[in-house]
Amino acid sequence: MGVGAIESIHTRIVRARNEGAGVLLVSSELDEVLTLSDRILVMFEGRMVGKFRRGEVTERELGLKMGGA
Repeated sequence: MGVGAIESIHTRIVRARNEGAGVLLVSSELDEVLTLSDRILVMFEGRMVGKFRRGEVTERELGLKMGGA
């Protein structure tokens, strides 16, 4: 997927969120998750291992949770 297409999708996600819609974003791209999410839930091996609000977690901390640490 090209950069323009990704930016378009991100714009639509933010617009929908700002209009009050609930958006479920599933991504392994940490910068995307941190930029677009109000709340972040991390799952590892079928269990929720982390729950954060925007600004409460760093990319490193999030990556560690995703890896089961």
